[in-house]
Amino acid sequence: MSERWSLTVDCARPRELAAFWCLALGYVPGTPPEGFATWEAWLVHFQVPEDEWDDGAHIEDPNGVRPGISFLKVPESKVVKNRMHLDIHVGGGRQEPFETRWPRIQAAVDKLVAAGGTVLRVDEMDGTPDHVTMADPEGNEFDVL
Repeated sequence: MSERWSLTVDCARPRELAAFWCLALGYVPGTPPEGFATWEAWLVHFQVPEDEWDDGAHIEDPNGVRPGISFLKVPESKVVKNRMHLDIHVGGGRQEPFETRWPRIQAAVDKLVAAGGTVLRVDEMDGTPDHVTMADPEGNEFDVL
């Protein structure tokens, strides 16, 4: 039996990064835990100091299928390349003709650049663009393919 899991991203600005990844993945802000109408109510119940209320954010798949992602504020900044990254599959896979796949990839890249992402490089296969390696607003790498 597999275990339930989620992904946590250390960052400087949790709410901003959560908003970027909601756009990138089609996710929505996380719903409050069962029994609480709002996250504020949960924070008050567990006596979290108000100066810590912006120290985290959570996003989730609106269909409840894919894992949630949490963003936690940490004091240090990112200093090295990710050893693990997300691949955002928007092109339909290599079985799709380049003329179909590449405009989908480029449209997603343009949307993410407008939201604060950065193109790091366009990776090619046999001289043809294949996918785009990007960074989110805090420098975390991911691929759009």
